[in-house]
Amino acid sequence: MNPSTRTNPQNSHAGPQTTSGKASATQTPANAHLGKDKPALFDEHGKVGKQFTPEGALGGAAQKVGGPLDKEGIIGRQFTPEGGIGGTVQNMMGGTSKKSN
Repeated sequence: MNPSTRTNPQNSHAGPQTTSGKASATQTPANAHLGKDKPALFDEHGKVGKQFTPEGALGGAAQKVGGPLDKEGIIGRQFTPEGGIGGTVQNMMGGTSKKSN
């Protein structure tokens, strides 16, 4: 038997082989976020934390009310990333994470 015509059983079912690397190397909308740093949930840019910024739903409502709830007011400034409450949340639960979801 000629060794060049012999087939390997473990490779007989495989289709065409590519040399372009892993499938995940091709960026698509489905995998565009994978492996990238993103803000943690309670970070000022995260899904929950951004709601407390002046542009967010809760922070924006406080800005409209104004007075002590304004971002510069006695209560509102405590919720900024530099304030007592917001700063503690930012330091403890803020930052970035490399989670895929």
